[in-house]
Amino acid sequence: MKNSFSDDSNKADTSKPRTLIFSQRNLTRIQPYRCAHFEFEDVIAQIENSAFLAPKIDLPQWHYPLARQLAYHTPIRLNPGVGRAEPISSEVDLFFAICGDPTDLLRINALPNWRSRCRKAVCLIDEAWAREIPNYRNYFQMLKQFDLVVLYYSQSVDRANEIIGEQKCMFLPPGVDAVRFCPYPDPPARTIHVYSIGRRSAATHKSFLRMAEKDGTLYLHDSTSADRVLDPVEHRTLVASIAKRSLYYIVNPGLIDRPDIRGDQIEIGNRYFEGAASGNILLGERPRNGQFEKLFDWPDSLIDLPYDSPDAEDIVRELDRQPERQAMIQKANIHQALLRHDWVYRWESILRAVGLAPLPQIESRKKQLRHLADQVMGDDRQAWTMPAYVGRGSQMRLDH
Repeated sequence: MKNSFSDDSNKADTSKPRTLIFSQRNLTRIQPYRCAHFEFEDVIAQIENSAFLAPKIDLPQWHYPLARQLAYHTPIRLNPGVGRAEPISSEVDLFFAICGDPTDLLRINALPNWRSRCRKAVCLIDEAWAREIPNYRNYFQMLKQFDLVVLYYSQSVDRANEIIGEQKCMFLPPGVDAVRFCPYPDPPARTIHVYSIGRRSAATHKSFLRMAEKDGTLYLHDSTSADRVLDPVEHRTLVASIAKRSLYYIVNPGLIDRPDIRGDQIEIGNRYFEGAASGNILLGERPRNGQFEKLFDWPDSLIDLPYDSPDAEDIVRELDRQPERQAMIQKANIHQALLRHDWVYRWESILRAVGLAPLPQIESRKKQLRHLADQVMGDDRQAWTMPAYVGRGSQMRLDH
């Protein structure tokens, strides 16, 4: 039940765990989006008396697609390939699981008698679009055994409650390991001008390529298509390291280029939180869903850049002429992420919802976050931009 991907040195005492974390890190090919799930689990392990239940794949790989298709159309629930897990030897106060989408519920369902050993149970589902929830009706029936269902998509809560038949769903925004992504206490030079990962507009991409060629700056973007991560901790550490060395971070709502899946639904993705925590200037579409305005309510938290922006370089160049504004945006983004968007605050919300008191380790992490936030606000440097060189077509002020 040990988490093989975590550094045990910072963990809370797990001799008498009150929380059992069901992790899928050994059950599936690790896709990039799942790494944020494991990051959340690892932070919980640092601030909670917890243990991991992380079984491995046992049955052949073809069992999972077969079990998934059967569950779509029938009430039949087959084991999708979950190996025999260690028995839960004693009762725990809380069972916690993160699902990428509702089909992951089959993996939880394959655990023997887990519910009888857990006083409370919480399931977090990352991706559940409202228009698709009726298609998951048989999966959502499995959620009836949970006391609380947490959704990252605010506009899916009502539809999910209708399917489950109880008012047990709540919205919780994604978060970030703000300590890992924070550039303090020793902010590195921001040698990457624009950082773009994941989905992108061809028009915007071409504009940034053109800018990089003209100005001699670095525009870092995906050049391969990959759906597998070798090591989730190394992946998150690398993303954080690159983000801390970038000045602009491209962000857009989830599945912005797939209205055939999401319909008119607009949701906030992880990129917004990662970019803010690392002190980037966020460029992208503003999620107008009633939640973004509450979560990112400080000035210039996002610089509006339409998804298809053939003149994106003009917006960046205009900002590059305003180093004082750049510095204010960077400091505010880091500061707000440290005080509002670390995973510790998300875990507190879950504990509050199920009636469990926070443990002292939570206050210790919050104290660390406040200390970093104080360092950010005490830094009087004018700008943290790219040192040493000035691109040919740029009018940036690049002193450090």
